[in-house]
Amino acid sequence: MLLYVTLGTNDLDRAGAFYDKTLATLGLERRKQDEVEIGYGAESDVRCRLWVVTPFKRKAATIGNGSMVALEAESRTAVDAFYAAALANGGTDEGAPGLRPFHPNFYAAYVRDPDGNKLSAVCERPE
Repeated sequence: MLLYVTLGTNDLDRAGAFYDKTLATLGLERRKQDEVEIGYGAESDVRCRLWVVTPFKRKAATIGNGSMVALEAESRTAVDAFYAAALANGGTDEGAPGLRPFHPNFYAAYVRDPDGNKLSAVCERPE
């Protein structure tokens, strides 16, 4: 359904350092970069699916209240690794890894990137 997602940043270098380490835990890698954006995707994908960008017209990036990007994780171990990498690279806690009440196998962790964008890694497979 989604083609790609963009998240704004006020410091592209800092954001790149955070996302390089954090998204690697989910099998995503930096695929493209220029002076205003960095694109991430899976090695097997034909396009970048997540972009970290300097906002259009160089205005300050702000977070969306109620906005969140949820990323699929292949395992609960990957969710745990995502959370640990996010915190180790400048992210902040919004909900430690664990089962959530949405269904019996909804295992997720929630973080904010250094700009305040909210992210989640979710595994819906049984342990």
